Amino acid sequence: MGRWALDLAFVWKAVFTLGLVLLYYCFSIGITFYNKWLTKSFHFPLFMTMLHLAVIFLFSAMSRALVQCSSHRARVVLSWTDYLRRVAPTALATALDVGLSNWSFLYITVSLYTMTKSSAVLFILIFSLIFKLEELRAALVLVVLLIAVGLFMFTYKSTQFNVEGFALVLAASFIGGIRWTLTQLLLQKADLGLQNPIDTMFHLQPLMFLGLFPLFAVFEGLHLSTSEKIFRFQDTGLLLRVLGSLFLGGILAFGLGFSEFLLVSRTSSLTLSIAGIFKEVCTLLLAAHLLGDQISLVNWLGFALCLLGISLHVALKALHSRGNSGSKPLKNLGSSPDMELLLRTSQQEDKDNEEE
Repeated sequence: MGRWALDLAFVWKAVFTLGLVLLYYCFSIGITFYNKWLTKSFHFPLFMTMLHLAVIFLFSAMSRALVQCSSHRARVVLSWTDYLRRVAPTALATALDVGLSNWSFLYITVSLYTMTKSSAVLFILIFSLIFKLEELRAALVLVVLLIAVGLFMFTYKSTQFNVEGFALVLAASFIGGIRWTLTQLLLQKADLGLQNPIDTMFHLQPLMFLGLFPLFAVFEGLHLSTSEKIFRFQDTGLLLRVLGSLFLGGILAFGLGFSEFLLVSRTSSLTLSIAGIFKEVCTLLLAAHLLGDQISLVNWLGFALCLLGISLHVALKALHSRGNSGSKPLKNLGSSPDMELLLRTSQQEDKDNEEE
């Protein structure tokens, strides 16, 4: 009887974990294909991103209100000094990362975007070394080389290569390295109280919106103001369909952040990292099958090298974390470096609430 119960518990845990991974895949892969689909007919990716940020802020505010009503505890609200001096750099880097990524969909395929965006791990490692969040080791040099060579092979003689789109997404990956490093540094400042992901999203979105606005005003403002799809609309039905499509993207973006945290909180950051590797493979296969993206053998070999480098990084992170057994909990947080820290601090916050 005890053996049967143990097997049943194991099966239930495996099924539950698989369900969380699939939920994460639905939001993560879904928003990638959604962005590509929408930019084919709606050529204002920066405006699209800003509207997504507004939706995320709305859902974050609603979630904070619900949590506050249920727990009867006030949520953290930063002072203007802390908000502008300590949160603004992270918000600006995040806004540019997301904005440039969405902008690139005007020019490149989903497969090229996926491959190039996965190189963000390379830049995360570089900036982690600069900010001394990582120690220089031979294994890290090997990881950087594998990802860099893989990226070169994937883009080499690609029949669907676009310089402008590649430059945009590569810039986004570079800024993403700064973004995740700044996010990690921000979340280490326990005095700010932004360890809960909902509080973090709530505080980041307004500054992200303002950070993207000048870029939007320069490159899209005039064209959007004369577009019949938005400001000079003549068909109310078309306007509602466009706004509905944009609102859907905001829901997907909020769901992605929530599903990431849910997966980490119920399993581990290692599970999220491994799931992320297989997610890249699934995205490329779907792009080739559904969108007709052309991927040569050399491109596939380059992608394999890049995944090998990312897998090595994940394995080293897991071994390093196990070796330290919590002695350095703020380092080596992986491809989504805020998630594990958010989990630990949120668990501690829940524990403190129970004690009170």
